[in-house]
Amino acid sequence: MENIKLFDSELKVMEIVWEKEPVSAKEINVITTKTIGWNKNTTYTIIKKLIEKNCIKRSEPNFICSSLVEKSVIQKAETENLIEKLYKGSKKAFFAAFLQNNSLSEKELAELKDMIENTTSLKK
Repeated sequence: MENIKLFDSELKVMEIVWEKEPVSAKEINVITTKTIGWNKNTTYTIIKKLIEKNCIKRSEPNFICSSLVEKSVIQKAETENLIEKLYKGSKKAFFAAFLQNNSLSEKELAELKDMIENTTSLKK
């Protein structure tokens, strides 16, 4: 699957689909109206765009939406896009900027260290 680029509005709808699928377009509209303030036309337009991008499939009856792409695939693509856009593709620069924030707990730092060590050991 090619690198899928989604707008923030499309990601919001995908989050609902991933959480509730299979979910009707009507229910997506109810959620986006309550949480974001969108009108019906906005929600259905975004759903249509996601169908065109092959991220959502539509089933009948009742316009049921299900995802065609896993959340992890979109997360990876969005992360790669962010790193390319803000850090010229340097994962090292991204990680350094992330660590400079100093908002990580000792537990989170230990978990990250374990992840790095486990990834490194797999490559040997």
